Amino acid sequence: MYNPRDIIDLISANVRKSRNPFGISNSQINTWWREAPGFTRRPGDALLFTGLMYQSIPYIEATTRYLERLEGSRWAGYLRFARLSRFIPSFVVGRGFSLLTSKAEQKTFNGILFSMCRLLRQSAVDFFYHPEMDFYSGILLYDLGDQDGFIEHAKFVARTLKLHGVEKIITVDPHTTYALKELYPKYTDVSFEVQPYFALLRPREVSRGNGRPPVAIHDPCFYGRYLKVSEGPRELLTALGLNFADVRNCGEFTSCCGGPAESVSPALNREILAGRVAELKASGGPVVTFCPICLANLLKAGLPVEDLASLLDRSW
Repeated sequence: MYNPRDIIDLISANVRKSRNPFGISNSQINTWWREAPGFTRRPGDALLFTGLMYQSIPYIEATTRYLERLEGSRWAGYLRFARLSRFIPSFVVGRGFSLLTSKAEQKTFNGILFSMCRLLRQSAVDFFYHPEMDFYSGILLYDLGDQDGFIEHAKFVARTLKLHGVEKIITVDPHTTYALKELYPKYTDVSFEVQPYFALLRPREVSRGNGRPPVAIHDPCFYGRYLKVSEGPRELLTALGLNFADVRNCGEFTSCCGGPAESVSPALNREILAGRVAELKASGGPVVTFCPICLANLLKAGLPVEDLASLLDRSW
């Protein structure tokens, strides 16, 4: 068993080095916008801020596969030397990641961001996107207890956004939303007007569900327990005539999928995930969620699951 402190130290060193948990340039992670230039760099009312979360999933999956092989092995203790990777040039680390990450996963999760943008445009939302203003929020540092590291990074992000005149932000995932909406004002004394993308969508007509079976909703912890915005996606599904089922432990009482535990113990993640999968399977239908980490974790469990944005994009 490796020491979780070694993982925390490595992530902290990477965020200081490259402003993301992987120690590689943001430009390598954040490429989705290059294929969707129609809404980038133009003036707009609100900045679309992805927090690099959907783009990070292939890198998270590659890292987790590596940790799974180490966990419980006699090589686990050598993770304490991983922090030395901060001395390795980013392009070298990036080359290694490019060989390990799945191109299919990159296409899938980039496609979800495309769907969100289409939905926002169809709802006449005035937004823009500048990749150089889009940063990782630092939320994992906070989750893992590195409060000093989180505050240092959050102040950098908040200061940079303010220097660019950003006041309104549209977020796409629960982790980034919670960080910017709740944690940044508390720890950086900088506030933004923050709204998740689904709160801005305005369906024009009912699709009547197209005969689809009811979907079981998995509420991400940050949206359900802490931000209490779980009703928003349900209202959208209802407006589009899509049936849904609330599973045991939902909304403000939702069960965690175990995804955040992957960074310190893939085995613990599997244990937590098994309980949540059993609850979702009891519904008997496909699953929808609105968090990239939840989506990736539930896909690994073999559930028929898709992201809310993809479902809405097909049903609009």
